[in-house]
Amino acid sequence: MPLSDLWKRKSPEEILRQNQRALNRTVRELERERGKLERQEKKIITDIKKMAKTGQMAAVRIMAKDLVRTRNHIKKFYLMKANIQAISLKLQTLRSQAAMATALKGVTKAIARMNSQMNLPQLQKIMMEFERETEIMDLKEELISDTIDDAIGGEEDDEESEALVQQVFDELGLQYSDELAGVVPAKGVPQEQPVNATSDLEARLADLKSS
Repeated sequence: MPLSDLWKRKSPEEILRQNQRALNRTVRELERERGKLERQEKKIITDIKKMAKTGQMAAVRIMAKDLVRTRNHIKKFYLMKANIQAISLKLQTLRSQAAMATALKGVTKAIARMNSQMNLPQLQKIMMEFERETEIMDLKEELISDTIDDAIGGEEDDEESEALVQQVFDELGLQYSDELAGVVPAKGVPQEQPVNATSDLEARLADLKSS
């Protein structure tokens, strides 16, 4: 045996596998011995019947005792096999648990590496910048949309709106002029000045850029 093998340490999994192979060999040996005893039992029964027919009762009594001992040995072999198989099952369970522990160890190391590489302040800064840039983009989109509406809107939109309102009133069987008469503002009543939405959006956009 090489000296290197003397200093080589076996892993727990290798030791468990080796012990399980030894148990399996023992079970096979027990099966062979039990088979021999069962064949011997059949032979004893045959001999007892022959001697009983010839009236050799003394020999029959002796062989009957041998038959009892043989059957007791067969029962012991069955019990030994059951116990060894139970031990083999426990070893298999230990191997499974060892495999689970190894897998969990690898997962734990991977999680630890990820946690060590994760910079929470930097991640928070990135998320804040992302949120700010997204809001700026939304405001720009809204500003462009309002500008386009102001550029192309006008009398055509008003005429189209009036036509839609007239269509709805016609479907309801109502008089358009009569229904609107009550909501037309009276003369001399000061009208509410429209809020300049574009200026408000530009102010918000400037605040975001300066922040």
